Amino acid sequence: MKHKIVYFGLGALILCGTLRAQNAAIDSSNTVLEYKKEVYTKENIPGKKPIPLAYVREADVIFDKTVWRMIDLREKRNLALYYPTANIGSRVNLVNLLLKGVDSGEINAYDPNDFNNEFSRVIGKTELDQNFGAKHDTIQVTDADGNMIAQERKLGRQTDQVTMLLVKEHVYFDKKHSVLNRELIAVCPIRVFTRDDGVSDSDSEAELQRVRTMWIYIPEARSILARHPVFNRFNDAMSISFDDFLMNHHYEGSIYQISNVYNNRSIEEYASGIDALYEAQRIEDEIFNWEQALWEY
Repeated sequence: MKHKIVYFGLGALILCGTLRAQNAAIDSSNTVLEYKKEVYTKENIPGKKPIPLAYVREADVIFDKTVWRMIDLREKRNLALYYPTANIGSRVNLVNLLLKGVDSGEINAYDPNDFNNEFSRVIGKTELDQNFGAKHDTIQVTDADGNMIAQERKLGRQTDQVTMLLVKEHVYFDKKHSVLNRELIAVCPIRVFTRDDGVSDSDSEAELQRVRTMWIYIPEARSILARHPVFNRFNDAMSISFDDFLMNHHYEGSIYQISNVYNNRSIEEYASGIDALYEAQRIEDEIFNWEQALWEY
């Protein structure tokens, strides 16, 4: 009887070792072992669909303004939209996710330069690559004989330079539900980088460039946004989707522009520096005070 128990135990150990060996798969380079990374299958977010927005009657809206906000992705509250700058497994940042949808044809990228008519022209891959800084470059390298030769180098899209996000919202008061709502309409990633002005003078400084890359119409993109999670720094098991993050306004930013009679001019066209910040806060307070003036205490 004891011999049978010993044989049974040895058989179990051999079987466990075989199963472990089968779970470890060697890649084509024979250098990296890929192991199962999750202890359970995550099915909630990948199969999620966006929650439909409530219907709003025109007769119920007694206040409506179009507001553009400038979001700094390096601020703590917005870091989940910026990182990871390079994909980590299934984790992607907002810009790479939107580009994935554009490349697959699931969503459209619109002309970023037509500011007042954002969704009038769809841009193609060539223009999109140009806006994101993808290009062919020539560098000097040393060959085996020590001679300097020109070598062509291809630079991909510089998505890590997208540190700003311009969002377009509708702020309206619904008298039926007695609530001031904010509805996200579109987003525009902005590349922020320094470019040499080409002057050889050592005293010259690199000029800071801001390039609008594309407009993304959020109602078109909600399906792909709902299928990908935003990283939760407190608990990996309690992630929410990009759609939940954006539609519930978990981001933070200051007002860049509000609809006005002057061809929708931005704040930076008539104020600068700290005065622009004061003006953005004044507009924010004006909307807040308008809502508060409706109530009696």
